[in-house]
Amino acid sequence: MVLPSEDGLTWGNQRKDPNWPKDEFGRGEVAAQLWIFWGWVAVGLIAIGLSGAFWIWKTVSERKHEVVAYCAQDQVYAEPIFREFERETGWRVRAVYDSEAVKTVGLANRLLAERSHPQCDVFWGNEEMRTRQLVAQDVFLTNGWATFGYRTRRIVINTNHVSVASAPRSLLELTNQTWHAKVALAYPQFGTTGTHFHALRQHWGDPGWENWCRDLSAGKPVLVDGNSVVVATVGRGDAWVGLTDSDDIAAGQREGLPIAPLPINGETLLIPNTAAITKSAPHPEAARQLFEYLQRAEVIGRLVEWKALEGVDAGSISVSALQVNWDSLLGELADSTAKLNKIFLR
Repeated sequence: MVLPSEDGLTWGNQRKDPNWPKDEFGRGEVAAQLWIFWGWVAVGLIAIGLSGAFWIWKTVSERKHEVVAYCAQDQVYAEPIFREFERETGWRVRAVYDSEAVKTVGLANRLLAERSHPQCDVFWGNEEMRTRQLVAQDVFLTNGWATFGYRTRRIVINTNHVSVASAPRSLLELTNQTWHAKVALAYPQFGTTGTHFHALRQHWGDPGWENWCRDLSAGKPVLVDGNSVVVATVGRGDAWVGLTDSDDIAAGQREGLPIAPLPINGETLLIPNTAAITKSAPHPEAARQLFEYLQRAEVIGRLVEWKALEGVDAGSISVSALQVNWDSLLGELADSTAKLNKIFLR
């Protein structure tokens, strides 16, 4: 059954009144709304496109005005130096840092991996051996690296447990029963600890060095991840004696730890910072400026003031420190590392 409606039309099989006017206004309103909708869509797409284009332009523009630095110097000291360089030159420094435990080793491996497609402009090293390794691997420009300032490798003592008079006068004494389980050091395969151990092999000769390493390991030293951890360990009294760097000792003393370094002697390794420009650096002009900036006297002086470096010129030290034949050391490096792994990896 079909029900009639009040206007004469029927529901179900609906019948239109031929005199009913066409709803042109309604159609126009719908069309207008559709135009507005699609107009906003178009505006949005254009805005997204322009925003993307601007972002790409901005990124490319910024990359043209930056310098990439791989930095093994502690970030707390390097950041102010980089910011000052940016203010003076207008170049933005994009810095890549490494961890305390592996320090220069990680950055050195990265530079080797990127040798055919360099991403780094300037390498700021915190010790000399790894930089020389990279020089030998043709990573840097010819004559494109330099040393500046210095730190030292020191024996540090906990002054609550050890007096300067009773402290070991030589690294050789660390194997004595007195210091059993009381010596802290970072793993000797990495960082400045590794460099020091390699240099000591050259200094003492292989048989004496290997015997010392075995005796030191047999004495149950506290092996930790990094030189700053050595200082913290000695400062707490978990070890009484440690092998570490002068800047880490200075940082521990600022924190009020009961520690003191022993004097420089013939077993002390001098540790300069290094700066180097990579071959085919992505930003050669900025790289050259940063390379030169890091070697400025006022920059080195600031690092000495902060005790990130111990001194400006290693030649000014009156006591004779450890002398290193770098060519010989690098030639023996693989063999020395294999022996250290065998002795100290547990």
